[in-house]
Amino acid sequence: MNSTSISSIVDAYLGVFAGTWADTANPDHVRFVVLDSETTGTDPARDHLVSIGAVAVKKSQIVLADSFEATLKIAHNLSSVMVHGITRDEARDGMEEPEAVLAFVEYLRDGVIVGHHIGFDVKILSRACEQHFGFQLQNRMLDTMDLTLHFQDSGAFAGNDSIHDFSLDSLCSIFGVEPRDRHTAGGDAFITAQIFLRLLRLARKHGRDTLRELCQPYSTTVA
Repeated sequence: MNSTSISSIVDAYLGVFAGTWADTANPDHVRFVVLDSETTGTDPARDHLVSIGAVAVKKSQIVLADSFEATLKIAHNLSSVMVHGITRDEARDGMEEPEAVLAFVEYLRDGVIVGHHIGFDVKILSRACEQHFGFQLQNRMLDTMDLTLHFQDSGAFAGNDSIHDFSLDSLCSIFGVEPRDRHTAGGDAFITAQIFLRLLRLARKHGRDTLRELCQPYSTTVA
């Protein structure tokens, strides 16, 4: 891809935030992008992307036609790559990181990024954007862990003796979501999207009716 095409994609991405979602936006009007990235480790300042998976949620429905998945070119003998179920051919024939990141940004646009402990994914993707193209992700974030903790404080899970933690696997158990394709980017994004739909139902019951209320970090409300 030539520099003109790259600049056009970057400019279009950055420009869309001039008129993006307001704090008071009705969640039914918002395009959420449920994201998962698989990486070579847990340090977003040092480790690298292995794969990216995302699927959109609009009007409380998962939109399978509006999804994204990319496997990056990386050494197959890394233990982290094997954990994520990526074959030798997939690792060899994957996309270069700049190509994958740019394609994701073009797909993402101003979607509100949703994920479980999503800060990590955003940090590692922002670092890749900064390294290759000189910008960081500008999107609003919604952490399903934060939203779950808000609902716990509101008593939404009272009497549920099966809750031991709020990991992704635990939330699958709580909400009756089958954890297929765990530890793949596309699989975890789809699992998280199903959990997010359950959380949106709780949001309507507990009066979280605006985008700002959905995206509120949990840490801002605890002493």
